Amino acid sequence: MKAVRLFGVKDLRVEDIGPPAPPLENEVTLDVTYAGICGSDLHNFSTGEWITRAPSVAGHEFTGVISSIGAKVSHVCVGDRVIVDSRHICGHCRNCRDDLGQVCENLGFIGEIIDGGFAQAVTLPARNVIKAPANVADRHLALAEPLAVALHVLNKLNIPEGTEILIAGCGPIGGLVALLAAQDGHKVAVIDRNEPRANTVAEMTGGRILDLSQDWGCQAPRYAVDATGSPHVIGQLIEKLAAGGAVGLVGIGHGTLDLNPVTLVEKEISLVGCHAYGGELQTIADLLPSLSPHLDQVISEPISLDAIPDAYLRHLAGDVTSLKTIINCQEG
Repeated sequence: MKAVRLFGVKDLRVEDIGPPAPPLENEVTLDVTYAGICGSDLHNFSTGEWITRAPSVAGHEFTGVISSIGAKVSHVCVGDRVIVDSRHICGHCRNCRDDLGQVCENLGFIGEIIDGGFAQAVTLPARNVIKAPANVADRHLALAEPLAVALHVLNKLNIPEGTEILIAGCGPIGGLVALLAAQDGHKVAVIDRNEPRANTVAEMTGGRILDLSQDWGCQAPRYAVDATGSPHVIGQLIEKLAAGGAVGLVGIGHGTLDLNPVTLVEKEISLVGCHAYGGELQTIADLLPSLSPHLDQVISEPISLDAIPDAYLRHLAGDVTSLKTIINCQEG
């Protein structure tokens, strides 16, 4: 079968490899239909961070159809379409026991610690698949995982009803946070150096575009989500936001934040770390039928597995306008 495997820093190869191993008693095999490229895929490709085994079939955002199940699997059947939980958790550490799998002490992710979804088929732990809702296009099901991340951010911030929220970074996660916030009745403001992306998210949500270099004065939002990972952007948000709010940190970046904690005290601003998601994937599965009509605004025309290495390079060069690059894993 065709697969895209990461061998090391900036070494991503399209290969013909053998099919995945048949499922053990608590595993399933699925034919992958659609997948998405995530910022964390680009991060470990360009930096080598989180590469725990190589080569490994990349990709943790994907959907597919069950082709085989293990003897002890009962919650899905052959032929079911499923969405995939990207987290590979131990299930027995203190955090897992406290239902905090997103900060499992042994946390890994599909596509790194085990083979992922940039392939025509994959075998996974059965606990990592959820039966997909009916009447939702496969290309939209591939967005379930990043939508769960976006929902986790909003749940962690717990913003008062109808309050404006500023999204810094209109990539996949920032754009989906904005979409979910708007669907929940929040006003939206956006910041991004990529003008087409900022315009897309503002149009999609009916939001306004702000300039980080300007003084917002009495128009400053009180709550924000940073999806850039840039210490400079985070620092500017802390300075410019109105007092009494919070900043949700979900971006993966580089560098150290130079912060005077007195600013947080005097402005009563909270910094809220948001990592992956907890129980939000099932909530997103339930919400997907109502979200589906909006999701084509987010995704690109699907590419093939063969086109993934070039797509990585275009993303890293900033040569993209859509929020999410989608892959048809059965094409070609």
